Amino acid sequence: MPTFSYTTALPFPRAEVFAWFTRPGALVRLTPSFFGKVLAESSHGINPGSTASMGVGAPGGLGMWLGAATGTAHGLLPQALSGLRSIRPELRWDALHTELVPGEKFTDVMTNGPLTSWTHHHTFADGRAQGSTVMTDTVNYELPAVAAGHWARQRFEAELGRMFAFRERQLLGDLAFHASHDGDARTIAVTGASGLVGSQLCALLTGGGHTVLKLVRRPPRNASEIFWDPATGTLDAASLAACDAVIHLAGHTIGGRFTAKNKDAIYRSRIQGTGLLAEKLALLAADGRQRVMVSGSAVGYYGASPHGPGGHHDGHDSRALEESDPAGSDFLAQVCRDWEAACRPAADAGLRVVNVRTGLVLSAAGGVLQTLLPLYLAGVGGPLGKDQWQSWVGIDDIAGIFAHAALTPSLQGPVNGVAPHPVTAEQFAHTLGAVLHRPARLKVPAAGPVLLLGKEGAAELALASQRVSCAKVVTSGYEFRNESLDAALKHILGA
Repeated sequence: MPTFSYTTALPFPRAEVFAWFTRPGALVRLTPSFFGKVLAESSHGINPGSTASMGVGAPGGLGMWLGAATGTAHGLLPQALSGLRSIRPELRWDALHTELVPGEKFTDVMTNGPLTSWTHHHTFADGRAQGSTVMTDTVNYELPAVAAGHWARQRFEAELGRMFAFRERQLLGDLAFHASHDGDARTIAVTGASGLVGSQLCALLTGGGHTVLKLVRRPPRNASEIFWDPATGTLDAASLAACDAVIHLAGHTIGGRFTAKNKDAIYRSRIQGTGLLAEKLALLAADGRQRVMVSGSAVGYYGASPHGPGGHHDGHDSRALEESDPAGSDFLAQVCRDWEAACRPAADAGLRVVNVRTGLVLSAAGGVLQTLLPLYLAGVGGPLGKDQWQSWVGIDDIAGIFAHAALTPSLQGPVNGVAPHPVTAEQFAHTLGAVLHRPARLKVPAAGPVLLLGKEGAAELALASQRVSCAKVVTSGYEFRNESLDAALKHILGA
């Protein structure tokens, strides 16, 4: 039976590293979006008898193309059809934990999945340097008969190498984040917890030993869920009494045509939910507990063309926008302005309030990058515009910024959630093409976004130009995992 081994050196104590694996969220944080997604987290941590499930795709570029194309298609389907399993290009992988020696090792096996067999041993030992750890992943596997042979095994182990290299970077980043935010464990409520950012944020927080309560709009399934309904103003303030922080991410998707109905849903979902949370937190302020409300916002606050007509930099660098710069006047700017203002009851009651103005979030599991991947992988990608500024941020860094905002007492007010080095549309296209080893020469005609989003939606989303500064969050102590677009894309795509 073939064996694959991967060794990771970690500058953190063994007890600390091992504890991270025992907490909820570890599997979510370690599963790269180019590999698959978690369908069900471990039922009882890493204890023997605990089970977990994933949906995994085909290896390499084919799997990434299928996953991204299907994700994009789901985004275009009516809500009633978007959950159809029959069109998901995934194979189910069920795992069972079979062995545990606390602080030293644990083992899981595949009980159902695409391989003939899979046994994964995780072992932990003290490193040579004091306070360091050497972690070794050893996998005994057997490929199905149809994939037997030396070439298939080499290809499979190359994919395993990509996955475990991703895991190494994730683990190092998460442990470093928690070390820099060392303190008492907090209880943090999160809205939009199942979304693209929310799922990673919750996993990051629980990995640090914090307790996460998820606000849901269906009957709660357990004590870690709280029912709320912003449309009817339903939320029991007492359900938030034990919280040290509330992080608000929920809102109607901004993608799609800017029809009157869609614009109303975008606006109301943000203002109603934010106002409801702020009012309920204000009611609790008299109990003396120090709480923080961290609410989402967006760089759309500054308007689609804050640098001048057309949004171009006209051959020279436009000044990076700071949090003190004025709001724009278009639809999304109005949404963001009123969204942030809806937090006022909490601020007036003495709570610390942070509004994270998020840029273009990059993930293969959703958003603009997922939409672009099928085109680039098929060799027909290219720039959407030329000189428009695109202020992007990797999925791990935006999750980190929201967590940092909740855990950093000195941070307050609006904060730009973008990476340090914005790029132009042309630079973005060429960087993505280079990372994927694909051409990026076919410029997307302006009529394309207009056809898909409408004239107003295209101007404020696809063709917007915002060069935004992250100086405030950096000054507050946040350390970016990926400062350059090249590094971020290589990590996200396993390149």
